[in-house]
Amino acid sequence: MITYKEVDESYFDKYDSVPMLVHVKSKFILIKNDNGLGGILLKEVPVESYIKDLGLYEEAKKYKEKFDITNWAFFMAFDDELPIGAATVVSKTKNVQMLDGRDDISVLWDIRINDRYKQQGIGTTLFHMAVEWSKFKGLKQMKIESQNNNVPGCRFYHKQGAVLGKIDEYAYYNDSEAKDEVQLIWYLDL
Repeated sequence: MITYKEVDESYFDKYDSVPMLVHVKSKFILIKNDNGLGGILLKEVPVESYIKDLGLYEEAKKYKEKFDITNWAFFMAFDDELPIGAATVVSKTKNVQMLDGRDDISVLWDIRINDRYKQQGIGTTLFHMAVEWSKFKGLKQMKIESQNNNVPGCRFYHKQGAVLGKIDEYAYYNDSEAKDEVQLIWYLDL
């Protein structure tokens, strides 16, 4: 039986045990008409398959070392006692650049589902829990970061009603492993 709940930092080891793997089979490339002045088209193209482990970049147990997590919420999904999904939503926190200095938005910081449980609505439920928490806090928008090689994530956010608001080809320029990735920022009005 799948259950969901908001959790605190005592669950961070369980949270981090949920893998955050992206199975990359395609990516969106930017096609710029007249160097972008005539518009930008995102075109999905196949790539040689690989797995990107986003869990290497995000560990809940390290959040408190970097941030004041007072205005953060953590949600998890369990199959009986087995952690199978997790999400983090952030608001009103100094030094979180993704908040753009705004007090009226949240950021979906992290969402992850164990591969064996994908395509079962678990991500949708966790996403909606983050949205409802944000609404309860009186926030106006949720911001979500993705990359052009996370086509399933982009399609998921689009399906949830988020709108692509920013495209940054150079966001990861100084990151040797991700320098060729394009940052895609989605916004969901609450």
